[in-house]
Amino acid sequence: MIYNDQLGNQIEINSKPSRIVSVVPSITELLFDLGLSDKVIGCTKFCVHPNKPYLTKSMIGGTKDLKLKKILQLKPDLILGNKEENVKDQIEFLSEFAPIWMSDVKTFEDSLSMIEQIGHITSSIKQASEIINQLNSTLKPIRPSIKVVYLIWKDPYMTIGGDTYISNMLNRCGYINVFANQNRYPSITLQEISDADPDMVLLSSEPYPFKNEHLKAIKSALKNTEVRLADGEFFSWYGSRQLHVKPIKS
Repeated sequence: MIYNDQLGNQIEINSKPSRIVSVVPSITELLFDLGLSDKVIGCTKFCVHPNKPYLTKSMIGGTKDLKLKKILQLKPDLILGNKEENVKDQIEFLSEFAPIWMSDVKTFEDSLSMIEQIGHITSSIKQASEIINQLNSTLKPIRPSIKVVYLIWKDPYMTIGGDTYISNMLNRCGYINVFANQNRYPSITLQEISDADPDMVLLSSEPYPFKNEHLKAIKSALKNTEVRLADGEFFSWYGSRQLHVKPIKS
């Protein structure tokens, strides 16, 4: 069978995959939710859901520092990667030895498409359809009305632009990204946040693990702005993660 991935590449897979390596944490969780845990033979050290699968599967490094030799030794018949999370040179090297299906998720709809396509490739389309239906039911769009700044990093502070999956998820949950006119992950200052006059600042739990002490420090600098901690996995893990966590209430 010939499949197109989300980068437009054509992937040839001769039979139902039974030796899958996932180099994307959210996709690893999705595979388990699709009932394919026995087909997953390798995953990264960041694949913590469900129940830290890297402890029972072959751990093949981090998303950006894959243990290439170890992956080849596993002899996978399918590797699942992501344009943003993985390193292009490493993916191109692996593609010489095994089929690689690459995701490129910038919107909630992209995530649903990814789930559907992986369902087709792995002959789990029924389970994929159930997950898609549950996500559509759980995450019905809310009219955006709350101006928000979403911080993902400290020293320097970094936020998210309008071309990211996080921004799309915020919008779906009723928030207006005040830095949507910027791209990717721009650095900003507390003064720039103050000048943007948001209703709320959300401090993500990842990739930087913002805690209460950071909340208090930012709150003292932005006295008239509400500051909250946010579950970064809910807003940034595309796939089935949203079925396992609750969104922050607006």
